[in-house]
Amino acid sequence: MSARNTKQAPDGGWGWAIVVASFMGQLLAYGSPQSVGVLYPEWLNTFQDSKGMTALVGSLVSGVGLIASPICSACVVNFGARPVTIFSGVMVSGGLMLSAFAPNVQFLIFSYGIVVGLGCGLVYAATVTITCQYFDKRRGLALGIITTGTSIGGFLYATVQNEFIALFGLDGCLLLIGCFALNIIACAGLMRPLHLPAYYLKQRAALAEKTEEKVLDKAPVVEDPIKKNQSVNVLITGETKERKSLVSYAALVRLVKKKQKKYSEYLHSTAELLQNRVFLATCVSLFAYCLGAYTPLLFLEDLAQSEGLISGISTIPLVSIMSIAAGVGKLLLGVMMDIRWMNSIFLYVFTLLGTGVVLLIIPITKNYAGLRVISALLGFFSGNWSVIPYVTTKVVGMDRLTEAYGILMFFGGFSIMLGPPVAGWIYDWMNSYDLAFYFSGSFVLLGGAGLFLAAVCCRNNNQEETSTPDTECINDYDKVATVA
Repeated sequence: MSARNTKQAPDGGWGWAIVVASFMGQLLAYGSPQSVGVLYPEWLNTFQDSKGMTALVGSLVSGVGLIASPICSACVVNFGARPVTIFSGVMVSGGLMLSAFAPNVQFLIFSYGIVVGLGCGLVYAATVTITCQYFDKRRGLALGIITTGTSIGGFLYATVQNEFIALFGLDGCLLLIGCFALNIIACAGLMRPLHLPAYYLKQRAALAEKTEEKVLDKAPVVEDPIKKNQSVNVLITGETKERKSLVSYAALVRLVKKKQKKYSEYLHSTAELLQNRVFLATCVSLFAYCLGAYTPLLFLEDLAQSEGLISGISTIPLVSIMSIAAGVGKLLLGVMMDIRWMNSIFLYVFTLLGTGVVLLIIPITKNYAGLRVISALLGFFSGNWSVIPYVTTKVVGMDRLTEAYGILMFFGGFSIMLGPPVAGWIYDWMNSYDLAFYFSGSFVLLGGAGLFLAAVCCRNNNQEETSTPDTECINDYDKVATVA
């Protein structure tokens, strides 16, 4: 059993089959959520609900998976990548098919926003985890390949959903892409586990423990010199049961105290992290970024139609341009991080400030070609998600990377769920997208400026303290990739 869990990562061989399966799994799962901007105008026309309420569907599908990432990761650790991927394929496919029969937006919030969002979170956790198991030296390359599946999926699905809506209507489109999502189950078939999941190890340990208990229970009966005396046997049995119940109760109390201690230690550790000014500024900047940067994903197509810049949806929608530019941004920004003199915090701040400026330009753009350029820039800057693990490492160090990254994902997921509905409600109030994009761009700019000031002040006050995490970041890229 232990030998099975100490296998070295092959860095190739069957690992490339894992990469292909993980790439396709992310493409099939995230294709529709990444191009939800194509579905948004159709939902508006079909249900005639407010833009704020309808936008909640698209924001939930992206935010729920991030907020539930600790639960998704725990499922993968306990049950393995293959069962979790199979279950997630059923969730994503079922949620998309249920959405085809949605009578109102509230049903879509559950079927598309929550069910599909949780399914995507499970797919992401499973594919990243099993890829990290199979790759060590080439882990960064493998993770870079599989995570581009989300961008390519968004690029392809935006056009495919547009064509399906024209041919079969909105309901037929959702049913067809729901059928496509069933292929996630086929991708799970290739995910041969390299290590036994924790659940199976616990089952084996429990089975061995029960076998030992049966042997110990039977031993006194065989060796008992007065085994013919039934009353004595009954008395011994009663005492044994009482002793076992007391032992189990004491074990339960110890377990509760142990869990309570772990939770208190986690809360104390979280409070310590948030006392770090640069990390707190990073959390606030990510919150501000997600509050504004996900607004164009939903509203750019509707903006172009409402302003009369285009009739219907073009052959290559704006969300397709945004998705393919995001893939390019992930790769290029990741390559830039390999430059030794590159400061990850300042690079991240640059993407935030660039996003804020582009968002402020949207209201004054009066042609569709300009919106295409804006979509490409926003997509490229959104590739900064590949920089966040390195920024986190530089701020808090390698030892606390996983914990800090989880906190950041909570801030990002909550902000994604909040941003598009707020922008939609602003439109319902003002009957214009201008204030919504000014609001989004201002928040992103403030978040980037706050992080820049915090990083500069910290660097000036204690330069030695900031240089140490930076060295760790350079020397441990493979470890950083496990949370990329």
